[in-house]
Amino acid sequence: MKNIAFGLLFAMLWSSAAVATKLGILSVHPLILANVRLIIAGIFILLISFFFQSDCRIQPTRKELGQLAFFGLFNSTIYLGAFVLAIKYLSPGIGSLATATNPLFITLLSALLLQRKPQGKELGSLILGLLGILLASYPQLKLDPSVWKGLLILIGGIITVSAATVYYVRTEWQLNSFVINGWQVLLGGIFLFPFTAYFSDVNAANFDLRFLFSVAWLIFPVSMGALWLWFYLIDQDPVSASLWMFLCPVFGYIYAYLFSGESITVFTVIGTIIVIVGLYVGKKQARVS
Repeated sequence: MKNIAFGLLFAMLWSSAAVATKLGILSVHPLILANVRLIIAGIFILLISFFFQSDCRIQPTRKELGQLAFFGLFNSTIYLGAFVLAIKYLSPGIGSLATATNPLFITLLSALLLQRKPQGKELGSLILGLLGILLASYPQLKLDPSVWKGLLILIGGIITVSAATVYYVRTEWQLNSFVINGWQVLLGGIFLFPFTAYFSDVNAANFDLRFLFSVAWLIFPVSMGALWLWFYLIDQDPVSASLWMFLCPVFGYIYAYLFSGESITVFTVIGTIIVIVGLYVGKKQARVS
């Protein structure tokens, strides 16, 4: 029951990131939003660990710092940077739907890492997931061809974060998951800072209530809450953890409809169903593997 409650809460929180991001980038450049989120979230997580987890070691060794830096670069810097840039071109619903295909890429990358040929169901599930995303995006693609740019950026980010997840699972960590999350988020923000300084204009940013609400939601419920839940679920069973990704597109479209006025079309419903079928096929194959 605990795992079920944690999994349900993870899906609800994780799928809210797209809507919160869409609102935040109306006030500031996407990279500013991502950078503020990462730096503040990392500091808060490490402070909580320092004051409330005194029995856990917080300071990493030199080797662990290298592992955390690699993990943070892929899991936070590249992925989150790609995510916020992609949401500039995509609706929140499509962003949530595409992010839900993460387990399919994880399964495929795990097979390649084990130096075995990907099986038919693994490739088939990934193809179904991508087709579902394209179908759900079809009405937006007709209206705005730049949606293609957003999809390609986001899929590139998903491949990166999937590789980071495989790396996390295969690394023997001596730090607990909460501390790992704090360091990788903070380091990810540090690595992102030069790109933010170069590509964004702080003078044009509007640090209004909308920005403050957006970044606060992304920091506390998403970066701190949802990621801790995700690491907990992965530690219990990486394959079972992917089950909760099934619900992310559903919650994502509910949030997008309620808070962004995104319309839910026949293409949306059919595309989401195809993605969920692809996730189901991929999950069964991953468990067998």
